[in-house]
Amino acid sequence: MNKAGLIEKIAEEADVPRKKAEDMIEVLVKTIISELKAGGEVTIAGFGTFLARTRHARGGVNPQKPTERIKIPEVKVAKFKTGKNLKDALKGKI
Repeated sequence: MNKAGLIEKIAEEADVPRKKAEDMIEVLVKTIISELKAGGEVTIAGFGTFLARTRHARGGVNPQKPTERIKIPEVKVAKFKTGKNLKDALKGKI
């Protein structure tokens, strides 16, 4: 399912106009991004937690010139930890 499919499903299930469902998704995404950029985390009970983690700097190899070593800088990455309800649903317990 892509973003458009998700918007359609939310509009149908929540019985709201498609534009309102699209706005809700946009606000959700913007809120999660801004919270992660600020170093926080977003927890949706039963679903999971979005976290920002730092991937440490490390050495690597230039794929175009395998003999050349390069330095890969430190970077922030998004992580997602699944919640209990989501884990149980995927295991078929719910």
